[in-house]
Amino acid sequence: MAPVVSMATLRNNLADAVNELDRNQEYMLITKRGKAVSALVNLDFFEDLLALTNKKYLSSIKKAREEVKRGEVLSHEEVFGDLQ
Repeated sequence: MAPVVSMATLRNNLADAVNELDRNQEYMLITKRGKAVSALVNLDFFEDLLALTNKKYLSSIKKAREEVKRGEVLSHEEVFGDLQ
């Protein structure tokens, strides 16, 4: 279950809430008068959500997974060469 914080508590403890997101949570629900009205999310989670709504990105993931199943992969050395 997502953590829930009232708007008044969040207003008074924003820095603590942001730190909690960085350490332990992907998101927390914000309530106003006992009703969830919004959410505060950490940046990684937000970027993942944006990526999931991008059809081109999803298509590239599907294509990559199919390539892996067919064994069409490159070794570390093929990608990066000899870095010395």
